[in-house]
Amino acid sequence: MGNWLNDVKWDEQGLVPAIAQDHQSGRVLMMAWMNREALLLTVKEQRAIYYSRSRQQLWRKGESSGHVQKLHEVRLDCDADVIVLQVEQIGGIACHTGRESCFYRVYDNDAWRTVDEVIKDPKDIY
Repeated sequence: MGNWLNDVKWDEQGLVPAIAQDHQSGRVLMMAWMNREALLLTVKEQRAIYYSRSRQQLWRKGESSGHVQKLHEVRLDCDADVIVLQVEQIGGIACHTGRESCFYRVYDNDAWRTVDEVIKDPKDIY
């Protein structure tokens, strides 16, 4: 078991980028990193588990916020160096800023413009 993990092209640190996408709308919610253990546990527990580079440890999405990502599907891109997780975002908030998506800014006329509202103040989440 776990031989499928050998098909992933891990970087020098043993990581691979992982994109979380809403399984119904297709909206990209966030990007994080996974190591072998995180990817294996994600499949085993059927919830998104990432690797925090700043804390150097596994990070179960939603462990402090309650905004768990329930796994629906895992995909590997053609170069085998990016993972896409199709997830159900519990609570509708994926971003630590209290928004649905971490991609809430749009390039507009030489500036970044915020286009998504805060659903819940982060002070009330964490």
